[in-house]
Amino acid sequence: MSSYGISFDQETCVSREFTEYCPDLRDVSFNDCISSVKVIGQPWVLYEHPHCQGAQFYFEEGECRSVEWHEVISSLEQVKEDLTNPQITLYEDQNYGGRSITLNCETNLMFGNFNDMISSCRVDRGAWVLYEHPNRGGHSILVRAGREFPNIGWIDNQVSWARPLKPGRPKITDFETQSGFLFFSPYICV
Repeated sequence: MSSYGISFDQETCVSREFTEYCPDLRDVSFNDCISSVKVIGQPWVLYEHPHCQGAQFYFEEGECRSVEWHEVISSLEQVKEDLTNPQITLYEDQNYGGRSITLNCETNLMFGNFNDMISSCRVDRGAWVLYEHPNRGGHSILVRAGREFPNIGWIDNQVSWARPLKPGRPKITDFETQSGFLFFSPYICV
C-alpha cells in the first residue's frame, strides 16, 4: 500500500510531500515549520528533534489542521508494520517477568490491576502507543512488533492507557498519473 504525507507551513503557505523516512528536516529546508498534516495510507510519527528523538506525535490517515507543538517538528517516519489484528502483552516486571495482560484493542488500564504497573512489553502484531494518563493523555512512547522491550525506559510504572495504531485504507491508484506520498498539508492560504 502506498502512503504519503504532506506537511504545511502556514506562514509561507508551502506544503511538502514525504514518502519515506526523513531523519532531519533541515536537510530538506522544512525544519520546525510543520503546522498541519494530512496522511494518506499508513500512520506517520513526527518527532520534536532530528533522528527520531524527543516528543513523538502520531498521525493516522486523515487530516489534522493544527499540529500540537506546531513548528517544532524536526524528523518524521512512516509506520510500516502490519497494523491489522494488533496484539501486545504488557508485563509487570522488567525482562517480561511478573503478571501479564494481553491486549488487542485500545484499553484504559486506570481501573484495573495494571495501572502504573507496566515495566516491559512484547508487541506480537502492530504498533502500539503507551500513554502516561487515561484518554491518550500525558507523555507517550511508540512500541512496535519485531523490536524488543524488556524495559520500557522512562515510562516504566507510569502507563495508564494503551492503543494500537490503525492501518490506512488500501487504495488503488493509476501509477502512470499518480504515486503514493505522505501528505502533511492542508491549510488553505488566500
